[in-house]
Amino acid sequence: MEKTDVIILGAGAAGLFAAGELVRRGRRVVVLDHAARPGEKIRISGGGRCNFTNRDLTRQNAASRFLSENPRFALSALSRFTPEDFIARMDRAGIAWHEKHLGQLFCDGKAGQVVDMLLDAMRPGAELRLGCTIGAVERSGDGFVVQTSTGALGAQSVIVATGGKSIPKMGATGLGYGLAEQFGLRVTGTRAALVPLTFAAQDLARTAPMAGVAVAARVSHDRTSFDEALLFTHRGLSGPAILQISSYWREGDAIRVDLAPGRDIAAELARMRGENGKVALHNALARLLPDKLALFATQEAGLAGRLADQGNAALDRLAAQVHRWEIRPVGSEGYRTAEVTLGGVSTADLDAKTLQARAVPGLYFIGEVVDVTGWLGGYNFQWAWSSAWAAAQVA
Repeated sequence: MEKTDVIILGAGAAGLFAAGELVRRGRRVVVLDHAARPGEKIRISGGGRCNFTNRDLTRQNAASRFLSENPRFALSALSRFTPEDFIARMDRAGIAWHEKHLGQLFCDGKAGQVVDMLLDAMRPGAELRLGCTIGAVERSGDGFVVQTSTGALGAQSVIVATGGKSIPKMGATGLGYGLAEQFGLRVTGTRAALVPLTFAAQDLARTAPMAGVAVAARVSHDRTSFDEALLFTHRGLSGPAILQISSYWREGDAIRVDLAPGRDIAAELARMRGENGKVALHNALARLLPDKLALFATQEAGLAGRLADQGNAALDRLAAQVHRWEIRPVGSEGYRTAEVTLGGVSTADLDAKTLQARAVPGLYFIGEVVDVTGWLGGYNFQWAWSSAWAAAQVA
């Protein structure tokens, strides 16, 4: 039987980075994946420019920017391999990058540069086997045997970097969760996250005319709020603010939307009323909001006619519709468009420093397959790099 030191299951961000780190330590590595190309999620992320990390991430705020049954679990890995550490790798590779808003870092060029950097770090010492079907994974002595479509492969350690269920058209499966359960690890409930939300038919009948309208908004669920762009779609709502809140939202819950954060719509309309009250109410509001959104808000508030005909109570009612619109989505677009999977292998069964299964020496779980899910904006890639680095120091 063919043997190596470490087998990595999955050639995504976490798996490729772990392989490069293991090669640095002189370990012999085989990376297995059923996909035809490595790092496909890297290639499509950030509009093809890969939002590879977020420089606003610190040890002080990390627990609030990752969702998990134990949000503090990620702190060990994230504090030992930081955004600055990955930025240094990018700089040494000569990959130009730029910062957008909220600390989000993107490649100046194509995301494939990041994949190439990771592949270069694997040479020599790590073998990448693509189009390889992974079968049974079993204990054998003090190591493991992995059955594959090209034969059995033995190793001292196995690192599971198979990702989650998001974007199945790229080959995403639940393989990693099944392996965790096979070896006695608990898997928390999983669901699509960072995903557009969908409306019931009766709500779509009211919002459909606004499909394609985008505004800066504040979207809230319970005590969590995000101030980012919102996009109306023909199925419901999308845009960064909605993707962010989707990780917190649950079926049956309502979300609250401020369609003009930081403005006083009632006061601005009252001022316009004194200047030119003959204008139609929705046309006056259209000076402050996109036209279709202004018409929607006035209709939802049950108002019509000239601005001059509206008393302060009516303007307050319209402002409430703009600043405190409440809508109850019926679902999400699911794994088909979700950027990540929420939930995964329970952190209670993993060592925070090494990502090794507590009860199964030599078995590691890294990246998205673990119950650690970050905000939109480079946080999930940083978790991939950090968790891979932590496991590779000891595997």
